[in-house]
Amino acid sequence: MPPPPPATSPAPAAIRLGAPHPYLRTHGTKVARLHLLDWIVLALLVAIDAGLNLIEPFHRFVGEDMMISLRYPLKRNTVPIWAVPVRLHLPPFLDFRKKKTVPDRLLFSVLITAVLTDAIKDGVGRPRPNFFWRCFPDGIPKYNNITRGVICHGDKSVIKEGHKSFPSGHTSWSFAGLGFLSWYLAGKIKAFDRGGHVAKLCIVVLPLLIAAMVGVSRVDDYWHHWQDVFTGGILGLVVASFCYLQFFPPPAGEQGFWPHAYFEHILHPEVENQVQLTATSNHHQGLDMRTNNQSLDSMEEGRRAR
Repeated sequence: MPPPPPATSPAPAAIRLGAPHPYLRTHGTKVARLHLLDWIVLALLVAIDAGLNLIEPFHRFVGEDMMISLRYPLKRNTVPIWAVPVRLHLPPFLDFRKKKTVPDRLLFSVLITAVLTDAIKDGVGRPRPNFFWRCFPDGIPKYNNITRGVICHGDKSVIKEGHKSFPSGHTSWSFAGLGFLSWYLAGKIKAFDRGGHVAKLCIVVLPLLIAAMVGVSRVDDYWHHWQDVFTGGILGLVVASFCYLQFFPPPAGEQGFWPHAYFEHILHPEVENQVQLTATSNHHQGLDMRTNNQSLDSMEEGRRAR
């Protein structure tokens, strides 16, 4: 009788090198659950910013002699306010969606900047360079007889907007979104790998140039003073840097693109479980040691009592 044929072993599964990407299709539920608090904070930031835009800003005193530097023409915005999030934040947002990662990192940068900017606007109440025509749309000024302060008779909403010059919201939003994109590109294309590729630096600087041109347009439209634009740019870039480094390592590092500790609990759940088991074991060992020490102390007290 011939021996039975040897059983064929199944082909080994293909080994995938590197950490898998946390796709929303496979980890969407876990990502949403672990970052539920983050999305709640984002919703609160949206509500706070909406409230800051509804309240009346501080009406700083504007005297007759100050109107000399506030008589610039009232022009339309070269970059409308609705175009800032659409044109400037849509490219990095779409790139994140293409990679199927959670885009809340960009939203944090934009919304934190928006809240800070609008809060400072309401608190400072600096008049815009075109405040004269907002206050006196007919060109006929009227001042208080004693203080020589302005007595505006223009549209209330236009006057309200005229007290929100510092800092520039267009500029801070632009640098918050495009500044984050510059950090993102620097890590993705490894711009600081010391390879001497100037083209990589040009790619990183391009979003910052676009944001700077948005700021220049605010001065050209006479909606902001240069100090407003400068401060708004610094504010947006600083917030973008903090938010980027919260989710990603520095671009010059060995893992310049992969988020540090952001998805580690998803990619390596066994490590997290091991850490939890170790912590639990250490806790139990500590309890056992305290119990043994208490028992020894009781025995020693009993011996002394005898």
